[in-house]
Amino acid sequence: MPTETTPLFQPVKLGDLSIPNRFVMAPLTRCRALHHLPNELMAEYYSQRASAGLIISECTMVTPQTSAFGNDPGIYSQEQIDGWKKTTEAVHNAGGRIFLQIWHAGRAAHPLLNNGKDAVSASAIAIEGETHTPEGKKPYTVPHELTQEEISSIVEDFRRAAANAIAAGFDGIEVHGANGYLIDQFLRDGSNQRTDEYGGSLANRARFLTEILTAVTNEIGSQRVGLRLSPLNSFNDMKDSDPESWIRYLAEHLNQFDLAYLHVMRADFFGIQQADVIPIAREHYKGHLMVNMGYSPEEAAQVIANNMADSVAFGTGFLANPDLPAKVKAGAELNEPDPDTFYTSGPEGYTDYPFMEL
Repeated sequence: MPTETTPLFQPVKLGDLSIPNRFVMAPLTRCRALHHLPNELMAEYYSQRASAGLIISECTMVTPQTSAFGNDPGIYSQEQIDGWKKTTEAVHNAGGRIFLQIWHAGRAAHPLLNNGKDAVSASAIAIEGETHTPEGKKPYTVPHELTQEEISSIVEDFRRAAANAIAAGFDGIEVHGANGYLIDQFLRDGSNQRTDEYGGSLANRARFLTEILTAVTNEIGSQRVGLRLSPLNSFNDMKDSDPESWIRYLAEHLNQFDLAYLHVMRADFFGIQQADVIPIAREHYKGHLMVNMGYSPEEAAQVIANNMADSVAFGTGFLANPDLPAKVKAGAELNEPDPDTFYTSGPEGYTDYPFMEL
């Protein structure tokens, strides 16, 4: 094993869960859940990657008609629970551990993907630009600004989704608070222009997230709950006027929940917004810090060795290399991911990436 990657192979605890290495498979939307139902192909895909210390599933809808991609899975019906059991059983039989990422797309959900149902958000501000729909590329629509009663209903959707995830055999859940989806739409001031107790101050903008975390931790226990945040990512037309104060506030605020981990994306997909947010998160968050976005195995190991994070999530690295830890350990060449098959259907570019020859 290359000595510079040794820290990645140290075991660590995530809440109540002991994981054998620091390689986490990041959540990756793959659009293989036809009619929003998890299936055998998905079970094969995830079980191939069971050597990860932890797998975090793709974003999964907590309630119907909130799809942003078309063939994204859900966790709101018994049929979906039963479908996900195929994945959790396959991963566990392969010796792995898996959390379900639970999610509401908010204003990123287009009515044409959701039987005409209006998108919703913190404020009635549309995403600039277009998205893929069954009728081709269409502009995003202006979302309905959620009422406080509707907010409470969505908090309940998250609670039920957490319970359903455990019923489906997952080891825990990750609450998706990143990348311009509904929770993030409340958290950042570029999309939240509310004047009630869910808008304005950082505490008010975090109120929706706080209520969700309270609900899901009460339901399944805080040690089985993680949270993902993206202070800088401008994906889905997102921005915040002060991301450094934002991550400082949230890192301190989250300590009360005793979560399994906090998962922070360090950068912006498009390189527009710049700040060094990981040291701030490390200083103010007292639990397990997971980091993500563009880390090589060598840099990831250095980050862990320097105690700047406790684990590192790899996205396309795991997508293209189902046996990523073994390849890194052997110093083997890594497969290159094929973006053309990220969101297609079927096994091509999904379950057919080659394993290392032994």
